[in-house]
Amino acid sequence: MTLPSEANLNGGVFGGWIMAELDKAAGLLGMRRAKGACATVAVENLRFVAALKVGEEFSVYGQVESVGRSSMRLKLDGFAGSPAGGERRRVVEALFVSVALDEAGRARPVP
Repeated sequence: MTLPSEANLNGGVFGGWIMAELDKAAGLLGMRRAKGACATVAVENLRFVAALKVGEEFSVYGQVESVGRSSMRLKLDGFAGSPAGGERRRVVEALFVSVALDEAGRARPVP
């Protein structure tokens, strides 16, 4: 659920907070696919489709769009709706690029 502390000057949710939530989701999705550490290296596309309002529930869903030698393109969609349930609407879509990392923090092949 979005809180008043995430509000922007217009009463909606601050775009930077939404981007941070997308990055967390991309990190989890990338780690699962890479079977280990990874890092976001680029956000190729980020589009706010509709306003996210304070008090709404925000959920991010993602899928691996493609895999290179050490990188992954991750498609993310963020949805908002009432915490009580009902219809949900897309509020943001993004394409993140993540790279699998070895123990030394260098790029490694994605298995």
